[in-house]
Amino acid sequence: MKHRWAALIFVLALTALVTRGADAQGGTGRDRGAGMELGQNFPNPFNPETRIPFALGDPDQCDAARLYRVTLRVYNVLSQPVATPLLQGEGAPPDMAGRTLENLSLPCGRYTAYWDGNYMNTSREVASGVYLYVLEVDGRKILRRMIVTK
Repeated sequence: MKHRWAALIFVLALTALVTRGADAQGGTGRDRGAGMELGQNFPNPFNPETRIPFALGDPDQCDAARLYRVTLRVYNVLSQPVATPLLQGEGAPPDMAGRTLENLSLPCGRYTAYWDGNYMNTSREVASGVYLYVLEVDGRKILRRMIVTK
C-alpha cells in the first residue's frame, strides 16, 4: 500500500512540473523545437468519450514530404498503459482514419484522436479519475492530464 501512495505522489508531482512548464510556454503544450503541439482533450472532464487535438510540424512552413512517427497513449496515475486512441477522420489521410495511434507515419498538419473511454481492446469502461495522455513524435514526448467522471 505504501508503494501505491508513493507512486501516486510521484505522478502528481510530475504532472505539476509538466503543467508549470506548459504554462510557461503559453499553456498550449507546444514543443517548438520538435514542431509538435498537444491540445487539451474535449470535453474535460468527460464520460464516456473524448477527443484529443494535436498538430505536427510548423503550420507556416509545412513540408508535406516529411513524415513524423507518431504514438499517442493514455496512462493511469500509476503510469500503467490504459488505451491507445484512434486517429479520427478530420484532417487524417483517408487510409489512416480509424487506425490506432501507435507508430503511425503522418505528414504535418492538425489532427484529432478519439478515445471511447474503454480499457485497451476491451468493452470495459475505465474508472473515474485522473488519466495522463502522452504524445510521442519522433522520440519527443508531451504529456497532459484529463479527468474521467462517472
